[in-house]
Amino acid sequence: MGKEFRGTIADQPDFDAGSDAEALYNAMKGFGSDKEAILDLITSRSNAQRQKIRAAYKSQYGKDLIDDLKYELTGKFERLIVGLMRTPAYHDAKEIKDAIKDTGAGTDEKCLIEILASRTNEQIHNLVAAYKDAYGRDLEEDVIGDTSGHFRKMLIVLLQGTREEDDVVSEDLVEQDAQDLYDAGEAQWGTDEAKFIMLLGNRSVTHLQLVFDEYEKIAEKSIEDSIKSELSGDFERLMLAVVQCIRSKPMFFAKCLYKSMKGLGTADNTLIRIMVSRSETDMLDIRECFRLRYEKSLYNMIQDDTSGEYKRTLLKLCGGDDDIAGEFFPEAAQIAYKMWETSSMTKVQLRGTVRPYQNFDPASDAKALRKAMKGFGTDEDTIIDIVTQRSNAQRQEIRRIFKSLLGRDLMADLKSELSKNLERLILGLMMTPAEFDAKMMKKAMEGAGTDEHSLIEILVTRSNQEIQEMCAAYKNAYKKSLEDAIASETSGKFKRILISLAQGAREEGPADMARALEDAQELADACNSESDDMEDKFMSILCTRSFPHLRRVFQEFVRCSNKDIEQIIKKEMSGDFKNAMFAIVRSVKNQPSYFADRLYKAMKVKVHCYEIHFPQHLSRNRRNNLKQLI
Repeated sequence: MGKEFRGTIADQPDFDAGSDAEALYNAMKGFGSDKEAILDLITSRSNAQRQKIRAAYKSQYGKDLIDDLKYELTGKFERLIVGLMRTPAYHDAKEIKDAIKDTGAGTDEKCLIEILASRTNEQIHNLVAAYKDAYGRDLEEDVIGDTSGHFRKMLIVLLQGTREEDDVVSEDLVEQDAQDLYDAGEAQWGTDEAKFIMLLGNRSVTHLQLVFDEYEKIAEKSIEDSIKSELSGDFERLMLAVVQCIRSKPMFFAKCLYKSMKGLGTADNTLIRIMVSRSETDMLDIRECFRLRYEKSLYNMIQDDTSGEYKRTLLKLCGGDDDIAGEFFPEAAQIAYKMWETSSMTKVQLRGTVRPYQNFDPASDAKALRKAMKGFGTDEDTIIDIVTQRSNAQRQEIRRIFKSLLGRDLMADLKSELSKNLERLILGLMMTPAEFDAKMMKKAMEGAGTDEHSLIEILVTRSNQEIQEMCAAYKNAYKKSLEDAIASETSGKFKRILISLAQGAREEGPADMARALEDAQELADACNSESDDMEDKFMSILCTRSFPHLRRVFQEFVRCSNKDIEQIIKKEMSGDFKNAMFAIVRSVKNQPSYFADRLYKAMKVKVHCYEIHFPQHLSRNRRNNLKQLI
């Protein structure tokens, strides 16, 4: 990235500190305060300019601006504005002091980790000096008094601010350092924590990036995975943070920001700290890394998770909504390319949760099921236990034996004895995969409307063989070809996509590198074409190429266009066509993740959606990749 400015807050042209000081004084004068004027002014000035405003305010009015802001403002908005008014070093010092002060609440180790793992040597030195000036105490002594063990040792190393500078790369030591890390952990019983501390706390960023690559060749696992298996507790979290910052500080902060807002409640201290400290440093790259990893803009997540003047201030620091853009910033483009490269090189092994039952006795199971349904009431627990603990092939054997032994249709009996969601789920499990998919396709197209999302999900994620078997099952069950049904229930280019996928003729096999480059360039060129031409080109490639080949295509697309294939689809396409293209890309990238997202949405929305879709996902994926979903 070099020295290119990557922040969202820069110097204000035609800056006048005296005029700004007067504007802030007037905004706080009298009854109440003009919060909009305060946030607009402070978020449109750089930190250096804010310090001049603070000096001018004291000179003109004999008062401390921060004290007045604290008096006039309240809550999270006050903490955010006051944080912006401090210099970076004094802001870090205040955060560290709050993290270790004796309040009875314990130490905020996450704050210590975030700040000390991510700051440069110069920033550390300035922080230590600011801490001494503000609190008359030695920061190292306070950290020693408030922490312990290897966690404390690594913090003290980082507090020295003596990491080798980035232009220091000892090529002859790269392989040796990688081997030393391996010998200190994976290669022995126990862990030599001192070796990890010495190397990760002192070597330059560029040097360690090379060491991590070499380590992976030696250990056949990432340094992060080794740290997780060899270390524990706060020490483990600190070392992982150091490694993440070595790899990419913007990605590290993107992860911290996401964690601060996900789930119930918001970790406002973390959110404020990062937005304040990175707004003039690398916020543009953090935004792109956030969008890349979480497929949602930082802007939109802040908008959904906060409110009032606090929200408006955070959004100004964020600087823009990346969901309306498709291009990458430099570091994010490199990360995106690397992520697709990892995806294209990784062989995904599907892992189900239901396996063939040992000591399987179909006759015994058939009798047990019949007994569970005889007489008054139904023994649902027995039915659930048997059906969910047999593989699909074993269930088909039970169906055959049930009819031959008892002269009854097991499916009909289950349907008459069970009801609602349980009935649909159990019957879905008792069908063959092809029968089940055919049933779901039929259900998606019958009635007043069409469930386009289910059509997309099934046709995008099934193999050629599964699609062909489903088409045969559909024809057998409903006396009509699936293609004809799709043609009568859908229209336009969406219909063409579904019919193309329903042929079950997607290419198979590994990526063809030369062809992948051609396909990526054609997709990139199509982005500058008319809408219809672009959609035709995307459909011709995304609906026909093998998944391994498409992973390589999407990787090279980043290089050809400096754009994100998913964002291009979101921005340039619409309706069901967009949803189908997006589902293909998500499934190519990581199919378990795609199903996880579908499951989440099925349970997040209204109850009737849950009742329709949740059994569909669960009965299908119990045998494929449910472990990866959870």
